[in-house]
Parts: sequence; structure tokens; C-alpha cells
Amino acid sequence: MYDVVEDPYCYPGTTVLKNIPGIRDQTALDEFEAAITAQRADEPLPAVRLGAAHYKAIHHHLFQNVYAWASKFRTVRISKDGSAFCYPENIEREMKSLLKSLRDKRYLWNLSRDRFADEAARLLSTLNAVRPFRGGNGRTQTKFLALLANRARHPLDLDNVRPAPFLEAMVASFKGDDGSLERHIFALTGT
Repeated sequence: MYDVVEDPYCYPGTTVLKNIPGIRDQTALDEFEAAITAQRADEPLPAVRLGAAHYKAIHHHLFQNVYAWASKFRTVRISKDGSAFCYPENIEREMKSLLKSLRDKRYLWNLSRDRFADEAARLLSTLNAVRPFRGGNGRTQTKFLALLANRARHPLDLDNVRPAPFLEAMVASFKGDDGSLERHIFALTGT
């Protein structure tokens, strides 16, 4: 769970995020969110450029039936296990900068598999550190990365993601070591 103080996104006295159906039990909310986002993930995504607006549109697409704040950048400071994510007052700027850099790199088009995995790991690591939404960042990152990989002609086989090792690689990347994440992405492009 995230460390935050006086979180207006949660029901008072709980860590359960306020949600459209009004579910106040974390386990029930997790199950509802997983079912809805899995269904939405199978539907076509909005067709726009891979920029900040598209990133928000992906989040909205996945979570629009779960959270009223879907697609809106968070307004509270959050951390996990004592490590702070990007302060909310910097999210807009950091997202624009990151996605401009991606555009300047031609969306990783025409890179070797090795180079794509390297650049994609850096991108994913930075997206994770910015963590623009109050919830649903991981699924949004994954969907965005899959779209990017398809456009760059390095499609990902997400059925081969091993969740626990991939999460460990994400944590390591947050601490400055992208190597394991790069290897995971490289393996996912090997189909």
C-alpha cells in the first residue's frame, strides 16, 4: 500500500480508494477493478498520438468505470516503502518532458531489439517514478509500453510476463538499476 497523509482519494478512515460503485472493502475493490480493467484492456484503445494526452486516455479507458478521477493526474504526494514518487506539482511537466523525449527518439522506431529493450526499460522506469495517477499506474504503463512496442515493431508477449520477477525489476529500476527490467523487456520481445 502507498504511504500518504490525509488522502482525499480514500474513504475517510480507510486506505480504500473512493470508487464509482462505492465499494469500501479493499479485496472486493481489487476484484472489481481487475475484472473491469481486464475487460477494458481487450477493447480497442483511443487512437491518438503517443503523448501525454494519449497516456491519460489509456488510463481513462481502463479505469473509467472504476474511478471518477480516471485520466486525471494525482494531486497528493505518495510514496511506497519510504520512497517518494514525483510530487504532484511536477507531474505535468515531467510527463510532457518524458513523452517529448520519446517523440524525439521517434517512438523507438527502427531500433535493434537490444536498443529497444534498453530505451523501453528507461521509459518504463521513469514512468514508474513519475507515477502520475493515484492508482492504476502499472496497468497503464504496461498498456502504453505494449502500444509503443507494437508501433516500434518489437511486439511484447505479455502472456509471458512473470509478475513477481517483473515487479522486482521495477523496484530495482526505481532504485537506479534498469538492467533486470531491460532483460525482462528483451525477453518479452523475443517472440
